[in-house]
Amino acid sequence: MAWEYSEKTKKLFMDAVHGKPGTHLGEIDNPDGLGEHGSIACGDAMQFMFRVDKNEGDPTRDVIVEAKYLTFGCTSAIAASEALCTLIEQGRFTPIDSLRITNDSIVKFLDGLPKQKIHCSVMGTEALESAVFDWARRRAVDLTELGVDIHADEQEEGRIVCNCFSLSEPYIRRKIKELGLRNIAEITAAIKAGGACMSCHHAPGGLQDLLDEVWAGAQPPLPGATLNILPEPMEAALLSPTPVKNAPLPAQSTIAAKDKIDREGLSPYQFSKKVEQVVEQYIRPMLLKDGGDIEIVDIKERLIYCQFQGRCLGCAASDQTLKIVVERTLKDLVDAKISVIQV
Repeated sequence: MAWEYSEKTKKLFMDAVHGKPGTHLGEIDNPDGLGEHGSIACGDAMQFMFRVDKNEGDPTRDVIVEAKYLTFGCTSAIAASEALCTLIEQGRFTPIDSLRITNDSIVKFLDGLPKQKIHCSVMGTEALESAVFDWARRRAVDLTELGVDIHADEQEEGRIVCNCFSLSEPYIRRKIKELGLRNIAEITAAIKAGGACMSCHHAPGGLQDLLDEVWAGAQPPLPGATLNILPEPMEAALLSPTPVKNAPLPAQSTIAAKDKIDREGLSPYQFSKKVEQVVEQYIRPMLLKDGGDIEIVDIKERLIYCQFQGRCLGCAASDQTLKIVVERTLKDLVDAKISVIQV
C-alpha cells in the first residue's frame, strides 16, 4: 500500500513539483546562507539556502526574506522542505531565531507524517542549522559567544556508528535525547541510522548500546508524546475506535482478509491508471523542469518498465533519477512494492 499522507502534505508536494507561485523548490543566486544534509547515496539529500535583508549595524538582526531548497527525496521530503521555507518566511525570523523551528514544528505544519517518514522533517532542520552556520561565517557572527551550539563538530570528532549513512555517535546521541527515541525502530524512522545493512543495531557501541546509555536511570518519553505521527494503512484498518480491555485478538482469517485487501485493493486496470496518473501529475513535471521526460512502456504486476526521453536519456545521473524521483514517488503514492526498470 502507498503511504498515508495528510491532504496538506500532498498539496504542498503537488504545488512544489508543478512550480506554482509561492513554492520554494529551486535555488537562490548568491545566497546569504547555504547548508546541506543527507546523502545521495542513501536516497535522501537536501540543500537549503536563504537570503536576508541585512542590518548593516548589527548582523544578528538580519531577517530572512527568502528561502529555497533542492532535494533528492520522496513526497514527504519535498513537503517538509516546503513547510520549513514557509515557516521561516512567514515568521520573518532572523537566522538565529529560525533555529527555534524544530522537526516537530514541521510535522505539525504538515498535519502529521507516517512514522517511517519522520526523518524527512529532521533532514530539514539539520540543513537549516548548516545554513545558519554558513551565514554566521559570512557575516562574522560568533555563534558560540551568543550561546548557540549547532553541533558543527559532530561529524569531524565523533565515531561513526552507522557506516551506511555516515552518522556519528554524538549526532545519534543528541537525536535520541532531542526526539525522545525509545528503540531502534524509532531511531531508523527519525534519522535513518540502521536502516540499510542493520549491522549497527546490536554491535558493541551500536544503536542499542547508545539507547541503553542515554536512558540509563531516566524514563524515555511515552510513544507519540511529541510528534504527530499518522497511522500506517494496516494499523488504521485494525485500530478500534473504542478499545476494550482484554479484548480478543482478531481472528487469523480476518487479518488475512485485510492483508488481501491491502495487497489486492486495485485491479490491474486501476493499478495501471493510478501509475499513469502519478507519472502525469507528479513525476513528469519534475523531469520537464530539467528538459527530460519519461514514457511508461509496460506494466507487469508491480514491475514498471519505462524509458527516459529528452535530456534524461543517457544522462549520467539517470540511475539516481530512476530510483529517487521515479520509483520512490510511485512507491509513496501507489504501492510500496513497485519496482521500476529502465528499458
